[in-house]
Amino acid sequence: MLTDTQIKKAKPAEKPFKLSDAGGLHLYVTPAGGKLWRLKYRFGGKEKLLSIGPYPAVSLLDARTARDDAKSVLRQGKDPGVAKKLQRLVVTKASADTFEIVAREWFELNKVKWVDHHAGDVIRSLEVDVFPHVGHIPIREIKAPEVLAVLRLIEKRPAVDTARRVRQRMSAVFVYAISSGRADSDPAAVVLGAMAPVKKGRQPAVIDLAEAREIVRRVEEEVAHPATKLAHRLLALTALRPGAIVSTPWVELNAIEDGIWIVPSTRMKLRKAQKEDGDRDHLVPMSRQAMEVVEALRSLTGRGPLAFPNTRHAHLPMSENAIGYLLNRAGYHHRHVPHGWRSTFSSVMNERFRGDGDVIELMLAHVNRDRVAGAYNRALHLERRRELAQLWADIILEGRPLAVDLLKGPRK
Repeated sequence: MLTDTQIKKAKPAEKPFKLSDAGGLHLYVTPAGGKLWRLKYRFGGKEKLLSIGPYPAVSLLDARTARDDAKSVLRQGKDPGVAKKLQRLVVTKASADTFEIVAREWFELNKVKWVDHHAGDVIRSLEVDVFPHVGHIPIREIKAPEVLAVLRLIEKRPAVDTARRVRQRMSAVFVYAISSGRADSDPAAVVLGAMAPVKKGRQPAVIDLAEAREIVRRVEEEVAHPATKLAHRLLALTALRPGAIVSTPWVELNAIEDGIWIVPSTRMKLRKAQKEDGDRDHLVPMSRQAMEVVEALRSLTGRGPLAFPNTRHAHLPMSENAIGYLLNRAGYHHRHVPHGWRSTFSSVMNERFRGDGDVIELMLAHVNRDRVAGAYNRALHLERRRELAQLWADIILEGRPLAVDLLKGPRK
């Protein structure tokens, strides 16, 4: 049997030669000085050679272990040479299954069940926040610390909500990899408890008029479905809650008389803020620009029951998230949400028309604690509400094209 001393003293010769150990294991010494471990064995009546590796990268002890493993494979009636090639293929396949490759495969499988804008948000979040950091790593090798490091970078922007959405998407990719035999665990599930907490508070809103005008411009220059852009414009003009906008049936818009849109109390009660709204119909004075939105929209969805139907299921309303995603794409993530238009309207109009606070509250469907006074004021201030609605429309859409022009802009 060989010793390390013998192996180290072995000098190259003009011709290659072997130094035998035991059980068919030998060291093959080349004329160039290379020393390679090989195993001679018989399988299927034929003599074969199995390359184990170079010395000293593969020590004498490691070579003997490899020999014993090969003998074990032989006893199972398998060819060690073929088994090694198969193992090499498995290792190569595993190294090729990087997080990015598996994530894109997961995305292609799932995107058919998402609306286009959501699918776009999903893949963009992975491309921007995840792939540059761990996309090249075999998914089986990614552990919880690597996942948490990616999420910490997002939290520090700060974008805590985004970090949590990205974690959910990473977790879904790991689960997919587990089910397809390419990962053993979901480290994205493990890190949830270590993430920064979500701070609850007021929804972000821009309250400066110049910035608000810029929101309208940027949103309407985005690539999006015209109905989504029109929904956003009508939301900004009326300061209604997003849910009340997207769930609007055509029967209400068709019933507008004398410039007043009546949102029934039954629909107002469906909103989360029903306690605030009370049990009354909400009267929405429609500016000239708001009526232009309705007419532009009619050419898109006027034949159906809903003014803003879901793009995939016409009998369902558009998701409130559709407007939110549009704002996000325009650059207002965590800066201005759809519901923020109510704060924008309130802040700008109360600053400009300080004596009209009660009227502005009525326009926002806020309930006067004195129900009798509330009913009286609703009737008394209707004309002023019309005036304020038009003034607001004129200042917020200053310089913007007609609503019908939104039908011609970039669209998905």
